[in-house]
Amino acid sequence: MKVLLQRVSRAQVRVDGGVVGSIDAGLLLLVGIGQGDGAEQLERMAHKVANLRVFADADGKMNRSVLDTGGGVLAVSQFTLYADSSKGNRPSYIDAAPPEQARNLYEQFCARLEAKLAKPVARGVFGAHMDVELVNDGPVTLMLEY
Repeated sequence: MKVLLQRVSRAQVRVDGGVVGSIDAGLLLLVGIGQGDGAEQLERMAHKVANLRVFADADGKMNRSVLDTGGGVLAVSQFTLYADSSKGNRPSYIDAAPPEQARNLYEQFCARLEAKLAKPVARGVFGAHMDVELVNDGPVTLMLEY
């Protein structure tokens, strides 16, 4: 499982011109599900995202989590995180989970994260062409992988 995490001032996802998910300050997650991912990876990633200290404390140090700040989380499925472009110029996605398996695991991940945060996680639409808009705060961008 891979998550590209970005600390944002705001973010939203549009599908067919309409906003399907949006947050103010918080985290935008681009979520990739790989072959062989399961409950263990989902649980570890949900715990990491909820508790990762990437927000400033009173002294300006990154010492607070999204749990501490009460910020929003927007999760967007992104199989292209599993792109392999080592051979040729056309990426291969052979390491990404098949769509139905990935959809199920993505939904489970979002549900686990909602339980940890005790609030809804805004989402994109799995498999749809999405327009993602964000204001990266910092910028802070981290690649997480389990």
